[in-house]
Amino acid sequence: MQQKRRLLKSYITTGKFAEFVEQVFWLTDNKESSYVCFANVHMLVEAYQDPSFNKILNEADVASPDGGPLSKLMKVQYGQQQDRVPGMDLMPRLIEEAAARGKSVYFYGSTDDVLEAVVATANAKHPNLRVAGYYSPPFRQLTKEEDQSIVDMINATGADLVFVALGCPKQERWMAEHKGRVKACMLGVGQAYMTYAGLEKRLPKWARDWSLEWTYRLYQEPKRLWKRYLVTNSTFVYLTLKDLLLPGNKHRKTSSVTLN
Repeated sequence: MQQKRRLLKSYITTGKFAEFVEQVFWLTDNKESSYVCFANVHMLVEAYQDPSFNKILNEADVASPDGGPLSKLMKVQYGQQQDRVPGMDLMPRLIEEAAARGKSVYFYGSTDDVLEAVVATANAKHPNLRVAGYYSPPFRQLTKEEDQSIVDMINATGADLVFVALGCPKQERWMAEHKGRVKACMLGVGQAYMTYAGLEKRLPKWARDWSLEWTYRLYQEPKRLWKRYLVTNSTFVYLTLKDLLLPGNKHRKTSSVTLN
């Protein structure tokens, strides 16, 4: 069984990359409804500052260490070597495994053009994959009737995995609100649609290993992302040092829970 360990105020799932794959498919077989978050620096700081969002992250069936700094912090704080498990890497692997295991997938969020590119890529790579469906919701607040209609539509497909791309923290809130209603394992994969379909390039592996992806994203969208990365990253460093160095916070170094 995988454990969760505390980083700042949030509990992050530990384990090897392959164990996360197995855990997701365990959820599809053993839980009627579940959700998976992919935690990075932005999400951890957001959770630290917003108790309601932290509750959502901590109640996730799996909270994957998406960002390199989280994996490194796990090593510093617990002496535990932790694989980085980004949504951009786990999503392709899960799609591949879904095709091999006879599981079906559904893609929710983003735009019609992006969804069509994702589905075309998935079908080209895995002809045996069962794509249960895809849907781009309106970019506005949905009515209760519209929301229920979407839930009914997804459930009618019998999808095992529902990939959700609405952006953080909207996609995490959506999954939490729909746990128990959407009968599948939901995964908040954010930008993974774009890289999976080849619509955005990723940095070389060496740059990803050095946790430099945020610099590339900032270069691509400076006006939208400067605050998220520059301010949030600085806040993360401050909170981490505070957590590690202050005597009153040393109890966190042994905090862990076991996943069901």
